[in-house]
Amino acid sequence: MQHSNVEQVNHITQSPSSEATSHWRDYLGLCKLKVVAVMLLTAVVGMCLAVPELPAFSTLFWGLIGIGLASCSAAAVNHVVDSRIDEKMTRTRHRPLPQGKVTHQQALLFAAFIGVVGIASLVIFVNALTAWLTLASLIGYAVIYSMWLKRATPQNIVIGGVAGAAPPLLGWVAVTGVLEPNSLLLMLIIFAWTPPHFWALCIARKADYQKAGIPMLPVTHGEAFTKLQIILYTLLMVATTAFPYLTKMSGELYLIGVVALNIRFMQWAWWVYNSDDKKVAMGMFKYSITYIMLLFVILLIDHYYAFFS
Repeated sequence: MQHSNVEQVNHITQSPSSEATSHWRDYLGLCKLKVVAVMLLTAVVGMCLAVPELPAFSTLFWGLIGIGLASCSAAAVNHVVDSRIDEKMTRTRHRPLPQGKVTHQQALLFAAFIGVVGIASLVIFVNALTAWLTLASLIGYAVIYSMWLKRATPQNIVIGGVAGAAPPLLGWVAVTGVLEPNSLLLMLIIFAWTPPHFWALCIARKADYQKAGIPMLPVTHGEAFTKLQIILYTLLMVATTAFPYLTKMSGELYLIGVVALNIRFMQWAWWVYNSDDKKVAMGMFKYSITYIMLLFVILLIDHYYAFFS
């Protein structure tokens, strides 16, 4: 590890327990735990919606362990791939690698270890199809998106969004062992949600992406074009969120909830479209996280309301 003289002095004066805490906190910082937590929420909902009753506890436990560790592994690889970019961006320069708290080699070994444990857990305790799909998602995000798409095209988040949209499908397959139309429908919702969610952040942090040389849509095509795309993808997202009701996977409770969420989302998209204030774009980004979490919670509540009523 790299330390300044002051950091070396602090390191010497720390107690062994504080060293261990700091050490593990740095590795946890590679995992993007807040993002992974949202992904696991959608995976849990996918598991629960796959069957009328509660899924088996062992499947729930090992499925979340495997999917969670694989997601953390992909995030750690992303940290390594983006370390030089992260140094240049205000939002990311305090991450463990730019700060020198973890080396590239340590991060990759950590990613490999938790990735292998995660996939092995799925193979042994869940089923092979879930393991293969999870591995494909890991490679899609850590390799295809992080190493290639992110730097190759302003449509990176649209194409790469397939990997990020997989968790509810993975949860569904963990319980059933097969791919089914409704599992793909849950994946489609997150896929359509991802562009307006992330492009709002890109507008708010355009200067960072420009400085780092990343071809995000506001950098390559301008903010006006990006705002129009946010409107269009928001409408696409609204259409996809109607499918659970239209296919009778969910009932009226879900319909009422998602309509309320969509009205607010469209309001934010309209505000972003008509405003040059970066705070408005960041406000939409933050709401979009709340939106996707509440949408899946409402799906879950509707599912068990129908089951127990």
